[in-house]
Amino acid sequence: MTPLADLLTRQIAAQGPIPIAEYMAQCMGHPEHGYYVTRDPLGSGGDFTTAPEISQMFGELTGLALAQAWLDQGAPSPFTLAELGPGRGTLMADLLRATAKVPGFRAGARLHLVEGSPVLRGAQARGIGEPTFHETVADLPDAPLFLIANEFFDALPIRQFLRAGDGWRERVVGLDGARLTFGLTSPAPLALLEHRLADTEEGDLVETCPALPGIAGEIGRRIVAHGGAALIVDYGAEKSLGDTLQAVSEHVKTDPLAAPGEADLSAHVDFGALAAALAPAQPSELTDQGVFLERLGITDRARQLAGTLTGATLDTHIAAHRRLTHPEEMGQLFKVLGAIPPGAPPLPGLHS
Repeated sequence: MTPLADLLTRQIAAQGPIPIAEYMAQCMGHPEHGYYVTRDPLGSGGDFTTAPEISQMFGELTGLALAQAWLDQGAPSPFTLAELGPGRGTLMADLLRATAKVPGFRAGARLHLVEGSPVLRGAQARGIGEPTFHETVADLPDAPLFLIANEFFDALPIRQFLRAGDGWRERVVGLDGARLTFGLTSPAPLALLEHRLADTEEGDLVETCPALPGIAGEIGRRIVAHGGAALIVDYGAEKSLGDTLQAVSEHVKTDPLAAPGEADLSAHVDFGALAAALAPAQPSELTDQGVFLERLGITDRARQLAGTLTGATLDTHIAAHRRLTHPEEMGQLFKVLGAIPPGAPPLPGLHS
């Protein structure tokens, strides 16, 4: 039993079952035993790999898309260049390198990172200089905001509800003896999900993310008030349906309750809810990552880079291009959603 499992077991024994959102929050952010507090989870030596770690092309192309949006909105200066959940800082490092020749972009950018992990803050500072760190989006300065968030929203705690007649039963974490187990509350009406009664059936499971509306709403409000754009990349779908909670340890899926604090927990993003929460900013059409990257020219960039590579390095590069774009890999599961002020030119690679 992990130290956090022991704490959770004692808490649940004393106070009763807890919502999945509370379980996830403890697993990921407990000040002593939380997953993100204690480790760098990325790369071959960690538990999972993100697109920026797969290839420099991802950060380069998304960075140039943001820079073009900045130019299209009149190149405001100074402006806030922000990333949510920057990992090791790989994406931002590639973004800054790719945009170095965009006149005025680097000079006007003020780099701000929203990151709660002390371990990852250290890696980010080593990789990209001296950013300003924040705990929340609300702490960002009031200025034009050009923001990127890759695999940020999937890590936010979720709640799960099972349709029961005209009501819902919440899925919770309780105990079976001394073992953590999933359970269900009694059925009850739920105003939050009243709109889902029309498109769900008995027994269907729907997920909600309590923190999503506040974070996305703050991003949208700032973009409309000060100008800017947001580029959000994550895995998910237009609408939540089904159990997508997953745990990953050493690149292998595992039981979410098996080792609290020792595995990464995540869930698919409800992009419909995310787009609605970005209002009054104007969301783009939801676009597959592969389509988005192809529109930005990833194949041409891949060929350019391949010209200097041979052997195993070339094979790795070709595999990275496929992994980012192919429908059977990340190309279709991962989606891209943009947000701009109403009436502004659309973000490159995305349609309004």
